Amino acid sequence: MKCPRCQSENREGARFCRECGATLGAACSSCGAKVEAGSKFCDGCGTPLDATPTAGPRASRFAAPESYTPKHLAERILSSKNAMEGERKQVTVLFADLKGSMELLATRDPEEARKILDPVLDRMIEAVHRYEGMVNQVMGDGIMALFGAPLAHEDHAVRACFAALRMQDAIKGYADGVSRSHGVNVQIRVGLNSGEVVVRAIGSDLHLDYTAVGQTTHLAARMEQSANPGSILLTASTMNLVEGYVDVRALGPVPIKGVAHPIEGFEVLGAGPARTRFQAAARQGLTRFVGRGDEMAALEAGLRRALEGHGVAMGVVGAAGVGKTRLCHEFIEQCRSRRLPVVEAHCLSHARSVPLGVLRDLLLGALGVDQHEPPELIRAKIAERLVALDPSLVDALPLVHDLLDVSEASSPEPARDPIEHERVIADFLRRLLRARGAAGPFVVYLDDAHWIDPQSERLLVELADVASTTRAFLLLNFRPDFHTTWMGRSYYQQLSVAPLGREAMREMLSGLLGEDPSVGELAALIRERTQGNPFFIEEIVHALASSGAMIGARGAYRWTRASAELEVPATVQSLLAARVDGLAEGDKLVLRAAAVIGKRFSERVLRRIVGLPTGEVDRSLATLEREEFLHGGAQSEYVFRHPLTQEVAYGSQLLEQRVALHAAVAQALEEVFADRLGERAALIAHHWEQARRPGQATRWRRLAALRVARIQPRRSPRR
Repeated sequence: MKCPRCQSENREGARFCRECGATLGAACSSCGAKVEAGSKFCDGCGTPLDATPTAGPRASRFAAPESYTPKHLAERILSSKNAMEGERKQVTVLFADLKGSMELLATRDPEEARKILDPVLDRMIEAVHRYEGMVNQVMGDGIMALFGAPLAHEDHAVRACFAALRMQDAIKGYADGVSRSHGVNVQIRVGLNSGEVVVRAIGSDLHLDYTAVGQTTHLAARMEQSANPGSILLTASTMNLVEGYVDVRALGPVPIKGVAHPIEGFEVLGAGPARTRFQAAARQGLTRFVGRGDEMAALEAGLRRALEGHGVAMGVVGAAGVGKTRLCHEFIEQCRSRRLPVVEAHCLSHARSVPLGVLRDLLLGALGVDQHEPPELIRAKIAERLVALDPSLVDALPLVHDLLDVSEASSPEPARDPIEHERVIADFLRRLLRARGAAGPFVVYLDDAHWIDPQSERLLVELADVASTTRAFLLLNFRPDFHTTWMGRSYYQQLSVAPLGREAMREMLSGLLGEDPSVGELAALIRERTQGNPFFIEEIVHALASSGAMIGARGAYRWTRASAELEVPATVQSLLAARVDGLAEGDKLVLRAAAVIGKRFSERVLRRIVGLPTGEVDRSLATLEREEFLHGGAQSEYVFRHPLTQEVAYGSQLLEQRVALHAAVAQALEEVFADRLGERAALIAHHWEQARRPGQATRWRRLAALRVARIQPRRSPRR
């Protein structure tokens, strides 16, 4: 018997799901009420239960994910479903339901009941899709959704929390009307938990067949069942990923049915002050800023040129976590200390689908208004500041009011063709920037530009072109896969940010760990694993401290375990997995095969095991080099730019996939290096061992041992 809530298999006749604790039984196809097994009629609406459900609005709207998943999400999932199937994913699971639906709908006509319930489900589903989650199932009175699968997101937990807040707000607004019209109290409860799932298959109807690792799904369902109506509950595993992004109230240990010990629970109270990962980290205290003297000097040189009257746009590019935002933050703080006006905006991964979202943030900053102020106050400030810059800008007030969503109801901006609307906005931007430039020098800072929405990105061209004719310094940071047309302009300069050098890493780790002898070996291991990536360093140290492997405080830790072992933190796994998922299907296949070979691999071995035509492999390797996953070495070898990328690409594959690939690698090594087998004997043995072939592994280990014995220098006899 399959659970209708979490899809876990249960024994026939079971009354409750052993995975999520939901009541097992049929649901009425007419009103959605739960009914006991063996019932002939629904005790909620009287519909015969053995009758074949008739096609109708409900059947077509909620029968399968394809019927309610937005087209753009469905296309992204189906276009790459082959590359997503058979993967382990870091996810956040969300359960939401209408509390007391049986009592609420029991005395009502089925059609009236559906009119009350369906809008609740619609609002739940819309909130999930707004943050690119996947509603995998609609039950009678609730939904189950995944964030991070099948589409990987490095901020899956943040998206899930914001979706939960959005659906609660939407339901509260809807409930006011239902209370007046039907005299019923509508409230939902939401539960969240983060962990790992295995994506087994994605159906053509978008239904996701998955297997939870551990209690990932069970705890999310239990959080929902423990939540009070109108509230959102998180487990500690989700809380660790969203600290700073949401405000919470700690509930202490929460008893959970099916779990031996109570678990820590947290109630979400609202959105927190942090909008970005850097802002969330800054609330915990920033680490020492080290190793960026040359980069700060380059930024200062660009600013000097802008102040001399030659506007500059400077792009700071680097891999995820390498420290682009921290570098820009330190520079922007220097600008502010010199009383230079700064306008900044942050591009958010979950806001890419919001048209003109980044442009709105820039306008709010440029005009010095707070979006949370009353609309009439915002309109007054806009008028005052636009007129102060240039009195002729008064004719743009209706457009600006419309862009910032503060128009008066009696005088909204008339609807325009989208292309014409962008042209009008571009013209306004040119006028605004010229007026601002005439008033003196200024700095515009755009953080994480790789997540800018398409409409704002097109208008950024206008901003950059006009800014170059003023004393403006336009600073933006982004990852290597971001490209835009104006980067070829003469006013554009680019600054690449590399990982920290050895001395800078030592200084950073000293500030984080301290100088106790017990952390000496640990510091060396962290340096080796993180390869100078500051975010990875911070997250590993934080994870070790949270797990109890270290005791003390920042800068004064002591190691408490017998040996130093490092696991990849969930935050780092999610970030790297999202990068891998952003690759085209063929590129992802090549990267995953390479990850099985090892951190350093032979191109000839890769070509033998990947099963793709030569031209496709060539294109994929070129892409992976360009996107900074790999770099070419000597003798047709490639190396993963970061060892943790290799670990995540390897660990995301199912065990049976890895076993088969290890066997293929061992065979390929034997064939490719047939004339130098002794040199590769230990490596071949390793792959046969991972392929679960102990006989072959033993044979090659003997050969490796014989080779070591032959080349080992003989010791002189003792006298």
